[in-house]
Amino acid sequence: MKLLKSLLTITIIVVLVFSLAACSNAQTTEVETETYPALSFVYGDADNDGRLSILDATCIQRVLADYTVANFNKEAAMVSDGKELTIIDATLIQRKLVNLIDRFPVEEAAVQPTVPEPTEAPMTEEAEMKMVINDTPVTVEWEDNKSVAALKEAVKNDPLTIRMSMYGGFEQVGSLGMTLPRNDTRITTDPGDVILYSGNQMVVFYGSNTWAYTRLGRITDKTTEELTELLSNGNVIITLSY
Repeated sequence: MKLLKSLLTITIIVVLVFSLAACSNAQTTEVETETYPALSFVYGDADNDGRLSILDATCIQRVLADYTVANFNKEAAMVSDGKELTIIDATLIQRKLVNLIDRFPVEEAAVQPTVPEPTEAPMTEEAEMKMVINDTPVTVEWEDNKSVAALKEAVKNDPLTIRMSMYGGFEQVGSLGMTLPRNDTRITTDPGDVILYSGNQMVVFYGSNTWAYTRLGRITDKTTEELTELLSNGNVIITLSY
């Protein structure tokens, strides 16, 4: 009996020793996670009913006309990434409802990097930025401004592909995938104008429109008829490169 008790005691001690050793050698792994604050609204939900509909665009139009709208959510309504509520916000909601855009500019700005303004001088004429529309190279006379300088910096090492969509019967518009510096002024465009809209979208015109834009450049080697043929027959792909 004494021998049995001794063996049992030794067994318990051995188990305890191995357990303590295992605990001392174990490594604790902590998984770092990032948390992001959840939005309390749906972008574009101007009437604050929890969903996106044509009523949201109507609410914005009524507010801009100085009508009182109950439960109006200005923060949700400002989808153009601008500083003030404008008719552009209502137009963008309409465009998203018919699947002309996948995300609002304010959503693009939230996930896309802002291109810093270049600290070096712009590229020389010998290394000018080129534009190709589908398979057709076009000559662009680029503006001398911060928007173009930042765009050149962004495509200096790698080409940029922009998937454009027809809109309004006078333009092709597409997301740049980045936010550029901008200096919007109200201008009337002409066929061939290359425009920055809302800081993160490129617009190429084969017709005319009046809005607040930042001018990027102008296609100089195509007539209005050639631009219409090139841009008005379906969505195009634009490539910018050196």
